Amino acid sequence: MLKNSSILITGGSGSFGHTFVPMALAKYNPRRLVIFSRDEMKQWEMAKLYQNDKRVRFFIGDVRDKDRLSRALSGIDYVVHAAATKIVPTAEYNPFECVKTNIIGAMNLIDSCIDQGVKRVVALSTDKASSPANLYGATKLASDKLFIAGNSYSGQQDTSFSVVRYGNVMGSRGSVIPFFITQADKGILPITDARMTRFMITLEEGVNLVWHAFDDMLGGEIYVKKIPSMNIVDLALASVPGAQHEVVGIRPGEKLHEQMIGLEDAPHTYEYAEHYKVLPAIHNWSQDLSRIGSGKLVHPEFTYSSDNNSDWMSVETLVKWIAENREKIGQI
Repeated sequence: MLKNSSILITGGSGSFGHTFVPMALAKYNPRRLVIFSRDEMKQWEMAKLYQNDKRVRFFIGDVRDKDRLSRALSGIDYVVHAAATKIVPTAEYNPFECVKTNIIGAMNLIDSCIDQGVKRVVALSTDKASSPANLYGATKLASDKLFIAGNSYSGQQDTSFSVVRYGNVMGSRGSVIPFFITQADKGILPITDARMTRFMITLEEGVNLVWHAFDDMLGGEIYVKKIPSMNIVDLALASVPGAQHEVVGIRPGEKLHEQMIGLEDAPHTYEYAEHYKVLPAIHNWSQDLSRIGSGKLVHPEFTYSSDNNSDWMSVETLVKWIAENREKIGQI
């Protein structure tokens, strides 16, 4: 589907884009791959990696600017929406800015994709959007709802919208593993709460989930990959073996455990071998056999939370992953 196509990724100079771009170039050989983002320095540094590849284009712009989006989307077939204000404390203290990017930006993108005749759009979401306890999660929940509703909003156009949702991206810039590693020389790692758990996923797994969504989607689905959980103390032990731990308390807006599928979504959630699919209640799409496919409806009281997960990542597994990926941890 993506072969010889034109693809645009919003926020494409971030962690996800740095993984998505080389993987997409190698697997699909797109005709054009556009990096749309507002940080000129990140684009400048990223462009050096692809200066001899005419398939990769760079477009300075902000999802808050609908006119700029429309210009960038001209002739685009597929869109990955990765742009977001993501840091929980930043969103708590700058709420208007978070809303402008995560909600207004989503609205602008939906409108522009429909107007420009884009075929399919996959928006990246987060476990924090399920039963949100902070502003970032609340804005991403609103964004998810907007993308789902975009499928009925598109009218006679053929633009389809779906969402992928996953947890803590291992080693990405600003995430907990590189933070712990930067604290190694101090000998003490700050632990928010020894009971805390998080979902763990690699960037490569996140990219593959997006590709699956593009291939499978009819519109309105939320794809949730089955991934392991990890306790924060074990995560710290793997990141900096031998360091002492100091409990500092949960930051404003943080949860003790993350959740990707809540109880309210159970009546519309179907299980597959490697993922779950939450179907929208609107238009009775959750009963649509073409969207359900081979899925099995989950138990009415099902939730998918980082503390009730059946799959757990061991310290040894993470230690091995860090050793194999140390050079790129926190760099993208």
